Amino acid sequence: MDDAWNVLKWVLAALAAGFIGQFGKSFALHLIDRKRRIRRVGETGDPVHRAQQPISPLASAEESAQREQAKIEKKRAKAQAKIEKKRIKEKTGDDSPVA
Repeated sequence: MDDAWNVLKWVLAALAAGFIGQFGKSFALHLIDRKRRIRRVGETGDPVHRAQQPISPLASAEESAQREQAKIEKKRAKAQAKIEKKRIKEKTGDDSPVA
């Protein structure tokens, strides 16, 4: 009879742990969703997703052009630095890499 009580206690303990775990997970998901909703309302002023708000094609075209221009400038600067590095290397005449 003592073994039956021991088994029953373990079964009840496992069921209680599962119950607590499931509701703990649900509670955590609820808190995460609530935090997201609060953050979303704070950013936009209303509970609508930012992704659902219409984006003007003109604004995205301007941003795209700015990014493209920045990319071109970065490539130009990199090429200039490479030319300068090569010029220094030829001036010194050694094959060691210049930092």
